[in-house]
Amino acid sequence: MPNNSLQVYNTLTRKKEVFVPINPPFVGMYLCGPTVYGDAHLGHSRPAITFDILFRYLKHLGYTVRYVRNITDVGHLENDADEGEDKIEKKARLEKLEPMEVVQHYTLGYHRNMDALNVIPPSIEPHASGHIIEQIEMIKKIIAHGYAYESNGSVYFDINAYQKDHNYGQLSGRITEDLLNNTRELDGQSEKHSPIDFALWKKASPEHIMHWPSPWSEGFPGWHIECSAMSRKYLGETFDIHGGGMDLLFPHHESEIAQSVGSCGKQPVHYWMHNNMLTINGQKMGKSLNNFITLDELFAGKHKLLEQPYAPMTLRFCMLQSHYRNPIDFSNKGLQDAEKGLARLSEVYLLLRDMKWTDTPINEETEKSLSAFEQDCNDAMNDDLNTAIVISNMFQASAHVNRFHASGKTEGVSEKTFEGFRKVYMLYFTDILGLKAEEKNTSNQDFADLVNDLIEVRTEAKKKKDFALSDTIRNLLSKFVVLQDSATTTVWKHERKK
Repeated sequence: MPNNSLQVYNTLTRKKEVFVPINPPFVGMYLCGPTVYGDAHLGHSRPAITFDILFRYLKHLGYTVRYVRNITDVGHLENDADEGEDKIEKKARLEKLEPMEVVQHYTLGYHRNMDALNVIPPSIEPHASGHIIEQIEMIKKIIAHGYAYESNGSVYFDINAYQKDHNYGQLSGRITEDLLNNTRELDGQSEKHSPIDFALWKKASPEHIMHWPSPWSEGFPGWHIECSAMSRKYLGETFDIHGGGMDLLFPHHESEIAQSVGSCGKQPVHYWMHNNMLTINGQKMGKSLNNFITLDELFAGKHKLLEQPYAPMTLRFCMLQSHYRNPIDFSNKGLQDAEKGLARLSEVYLLLRDMKWTDTPINEETEKSLSAFEQDCNDAMNDDLNTAIVISNMFQASAHVNRFHASGKTEGVSEKTFEGFRKVYMLYFTDILGLKAEEKNTSNQDFADLVNDLIEVRTEAKKKKDFALSDTIRNLLSKFVVLQDSATTTVWKHERKK
């Protein structure tokens, strides 16, 4: 049975809690996925990476995880409100395509970007349009319990009726009186009992392309109901973890709770987890600010704010250097620093992969440091997935590996400790953090043999005090590699790009 030392921050209770699944060793986890009407952008990458880390770590701990991440392909109207055009229909109209052509195109693009970021696919990826029946059935139950009403063919959730028995605002801390004071009356909302009520089902206007039959009208579901219905179908009335960005906390996740409680009387989720937002050079990302960067643009360097292309692993590493509940500000400097940091850890990974233990006297400090590495990383992950501390631990341990490489010996560490450290470092790098170390093209055997031969010639020249030849070889090699001389040997590594 997996241990329960993992603590996560629960947005619902506003504190860290020990993670205890409902039915161990099984874990049910739901993440709000993208609305597929445009190319995936930087904002899409953070929740995907955050909950990919959680998915990976839960499996590492021994849990059997059913991870559900949806695709929104209907019902998400402009401005996240109950009025306006469906975002996907609008894109289809502008591009003269069928809505499902738009959905297919951008879903495939999203998957391609997630693959590049090494995000593991979810266990199930349901589409909202494929679960209309489940949404209609859930709406029927909410109406039967007195928390929704039909008006002119549309159905709205009755927040005031719900408030008499439950708390709408428990997740976000919003108070209904404040919501009323801050909600302006919009055209077309007169059919609502209250301006703060939200749509469960909308009657389709004649020009609306995507619509389905229902007991109330030919229409389409509201945005919030889809996640309540799909999470229940695949994870049950109550499940372990629901994730998403802070931007979804209200009204989307707040409304999900109300719909679920209103339909079956049960709290749907034990642990609500939210990643924080990101900015670009200190500003909120938005098309109006000309700082809206898609993932394809980032990877190709094709945006006026980008000084260069940035590899998918650079973006992933950049995000993991910050705790998921902290905001991230993206800048060229931040990405370039992440690129350099990842290169350092990748180099250590590759060195460790090929390094052999050598029998040397034990150094207590080295032995203690490498022995503690696994526990230090586990403690950081168990403290609400603190990947930033894990990476810090990896940098600290890298000093030992670089020293081993420079001397040609694993000096000061026992075989058991060295092999254990190597296994854990490589496990965290690849399996838990989901990083990839790319080998340089120049690191082929012919190149390595040539460099080693020249180093031998240089070593012989130094022995014969032919310093002119020694310096000439060193100057030549320095154009391609970094040489590290010690008292007895010379080792080399590839030059990093500036």
